[in-house]
Amino acid sequence: MKGEMEMTEDVVIVGAGIAGLATAVALKRVGVRALVLERSQGLRSTGAAISLFPNAWLALDALGVSHKLTRIYDPLFKVHVTNVSTGDVQQVLFPAGHGPRAVHRKALLEALAEELLADSIRFSSKLAAIESEEQGGGASIAVVHLEDGTIIKSKVLIGCDGLHSVVARWLGLAEPVHSGRSAVRGLAIFPQGYGFKQEAQQFVDEGKRAGFVPLNDREFYWFLTCKEENMTRDPEQIQRQVLEKHTESFPSVYLDVVRHADLSTITWAPLMFRHPWGIIFGNFNKGNITVAGDAMHPMTPDLGQGGGLALEDAVVLGRHIGNSVIKNGGLVVPGDMAKAINDYVKERRWRAVGLVIGSYLSGWVQQGGSKRWMKFLRDRVFYKYVFGWVGRLVHYDCGELPAVSSAKED
Repeated sequence: MKGEMEMTEDVVIVGAGIAGLATAVALKRVGVRALVLERSQGLRSTGAAISLFPNAWLALDALGVSHKLTRIYDPLFKVHVTNVSTGDVQQVLFPAGHGPRAVHRKALLEALAEELLADSIRFSSKLAAIESEEQGGGASIAVVHLEDGTIIKSKVLIGCDGLHSVVARWLGLAEPVHSGRSAVRGLAIFPQGYGFKQEAQQFVDEGKRAGFVPLNDREFYWFLTCKEENMTRDPEQIQRQVLEKHTESFPSVYLDVVRHADLSTITWAPLMFRHPWGIIFGNFNKGNITVAGDAMHPMTPDLGQGGGLALEDAVVLGRHIGNSVIKNGGLVVPGDMAKAINDYVKERRWRAVGLVIGSYLSGWVQQGGSKRWMKFLRDRVFYKYVFGWVGRLVHYDCGELPAVSSAKED
């Protein structure tokens, strides 16, 4: 182990994914510098692409970065949902200009990272331990120990370190559970273009759901969710399994997209989530330590809300911390941070519960198979009634960040 080095920071964020970078941007906009610790050597783009619904774009507006992406990616205006076994097709229309946009995950991360100072992200930083050190008067600071021996004392610690969060574990949160389904994701590239409109295609079959979304006129984000639990990690074999085992009866248009997959982008992973009661009763904060993004509320991808909810978290957390900083004359006061973080958790808890439940039910109904009662539930109840309620969940406005004219940036 290298010699110990001790540092002091106002805010430390663990994880440079969507939640971590967005939170750092939110804090910068309210005059607070945050140090982001990332265990990888650079920005991670695992997942290839992500769908962002109106709530995500409202959050990106608040962060001041949406314009970088809206000029590149167009909104969808329709989704076709095909029942593979019967051929029935349902159409879901989006209001003009307000449909979701599929964006490259790397482009989103880079758009956020560009807003930060060059030394704001410390790569190859692996957590070894976390402590809470009392300061008197009810205040405390977080002490982070890195594997290289570095010790960082921070007035606020925010865990944005994903599904298997070290910070969430320190807070005592239960590990996420397996949904019983897994997902394959990737990008398909058509060098000469394909000619699709800005429409997404989904295909449902017994225990399976697949689809693709255009990113531009040459690239598509595609996926398959199924009950396969032990798929190979080799991209070429994953592609073969998708084509020959799971989707051989699917329409040729989907198979053609999978055949054009960029093998370097194909991933397989089990779909994990946190039980709703784990969110309702979970301890998401202790003093000046909390979590955001997947570290707080991992969910299945059936509503495409993982990224959007993380962006919302960043804005809400930035607002509560920013209001405290403004009230204290531009200073991050440890004794006041516990209340700000507690208010953030209160605001986010039930929002997260609703989306975790909605996402799980959406996946369960849409992959329920071709039995008559399940088909009735899906086509006559879910798409007609429940889908509208779910749709309202993704038109949520998380609000703005406070003005910081009186705050100073350290």
